[in-house]
Amino acid sequence: MDRDERVVRALLSEYGRTYAEEAGIRLKDTPQPLYRLLVLSLLLSARIRAFVAVAAARALHEDQLDSPRRMAEADWQQRVDALGRGGYRRYDERTATQLGDGAELLTERWGGDLRRLHQEADGDTGELKRLLQEEPGIGPAGADIFLREAQRVWPDVAPYLDGKALDGAGRLGLPKDPDRLTGLAGDTEPAVLATALVRAGLDKRVAEDCLRHAS
Repeated sequence: MDRDERVVRALLSEYGRTYAEEAGIRLKDTPQPLYRLLVLSLLLSARIRAFVAVAAARALHEDQLDSPRRMAEADWQQRVDALGRGGYRRYDERTATQLGDGAELLTERWGGDLRRLHQEADGDTGELKRLLQEEPGIGPAGADIFLREAQRVWPDVAPYLDGKALDGAGRLGLPKDPDRLTGLAGDTEPAVLATALVRAGLDKRVAEDCLRHAS
């Protein structure tokens, strides 16, 4: 086993868990888990610690704000309170508004079903990313987060290793080529690899830990 393979193995062993899994989302190609992933992606895209975004996503789910209809029907204060309980206080008021507006748009435009948005893109990942950004609060970073995780159930998107994932590869001294990286990961799903690489890119301690274990 060469050096790159050892580094990838160490990375996946310690950090091979998607953010959706952390948030308790059993991702399937069905409306509710896809919507929960969209909400999580919006939360993660703010300048806030990932564990706070995950806790806020869990709090919204605990309050049953886990479908576009329920999110739109909830009043603004309900959304603020759930976000606050998850520790998402710095952006809670603006995010509560974005979640309500986004739920309404998703319902009106795609019948509350992100699979219809996927179908509209017709296999064009760039168009898919553009359509996702029509949702209030979802910018390029949020769309990347969503697609990194959604490739688990939308295989036509895979391998989706965006700039954040490739930054992580660079920090680990790995090649910045998606095909080579997925080859090094073997049977590991690209979604898991992408999230692990992002963790290394965001936190140098993760990278240092992996390099130490691989040496």
